[in-house]
Amino acid sequence: NMKKQIGYLFVFITVFIWNNAFPQDSLKTDLSKVNSVIFSEDKILPIKLSYSINEIKKETNDSTYIDSNLSYQLNDGSWGSLPVELRARGNYRLKNCYFAPLKIKIKKSVSNHTPFEGNKTFKAVLPCLLNSDNDDNVIKEYLVYKLFEMVSPYYFKTRLVDIDFEQIKNNKTKAHLLKGFFIEDDKTLAKRVDGKVYDRSVHPLNQDDLTSVRNAFFQFMIGNTDFSQAYQHNVKIFYIDKKMTPVPYDFDMAGFVNASYAVVSQIQGESIGTTSVTDRKYRGFIRDKSIFDQVRQEFLANKTKMLAVLDANASYFEDPRAFSIAKEYILSFFEIIVNDSRYKNEILDEARKE
Repeated sequence: NMKKQIGYLFVFITVFIWNNAFPQDSLKTDLSKVNSVIFSEDKILPIKLSYSINEIKKETNDSTYIDSNLSYQLNDGSWGSLPVELRARGNYRLKNCYFAPLKIKIKKSVSNHTPFEGNKTFKAVLPCLLNSDNDDNVIKEYLVYKLFEMVSPYYFKTRLVDIDFEQIKNNKTKAHLLKGFFIEDDKTLAKRVDGKVYDRSVHPLNQDDLTSVRNAFFQFMIGNTDFSQAYQHNVKIFYIDKKMTPVPYDFDMAGFVNASYAVVSQIQGESIGTTSVTDRKYRGFIRDKSIFDQVRQEFLANKTKMLAVLDANASYFEDPRAFSIAKEYILSFFEIIVNDSRYKNEILDEARKE
């Protein structure tokens, strides 16, 4: 009868939307399109680096690198080594951190037949300061990337590393044992998902609706306002399947990380009304309510998996309390979106019109 046919149609549409919310085809091509062994394993990778912090922090342009060597431990316990070029990156962390984040460049001829094959360039995130909580901050930022893998099929791959860092200073050396992680390059990501990096500005409302709302929900979840899809601040735009798709990165200012050096974000020099980095504010643009509701259901459906990712990495934290606070922060997001009134007041009503 007609009611049954309508019922079947509703089920079909629901299943179709759900299955296509996270397209799997783009994920299956990871290793066939890009030989990215270094990002295909989750276990922590021990590495060794040696360079002068003063030299790498000198005022230079983006094309100036210093020569160094990167040693890495293989699965059998032996060590390999290859020459690399390094430069500092990240404006805020470069000026305010003891250890600057790095961009690492490896010649193709050198990386062949190593775990780094297929990655001519990639980033490395190090702790900011010498404070005791800095390794935990790095773990939290790494976890943000891992959580985003559950939000969108388009994300930057990461790899957690134990860094044996030899700091060269005034012809002497000083040893540091640090937690860090690698982030794949944007061109590597583009190749992996059959897309292209799009460097020109494009208004957020001209970007893909679904991935834009997912990104905005995610930034709200982790308490991050230090991003702009309009100005491509901590968001990279990719042209994928004829759509402009935002992919976020650099989350150290997020409330979830709550780094000691973090400051309340200002976009283009204007305050957005928050007084603490742990304050949440929805920064996404207004879209069709059905898309908001779909993304809301996606997040609720993934709650258990997200919490499992956090729990699986709890042992990396030096301070168990830091882990508990971080987990509670994520739980507080789910308390918002499961409540119809709070969901409307804190997300739907806050969506930007311009």
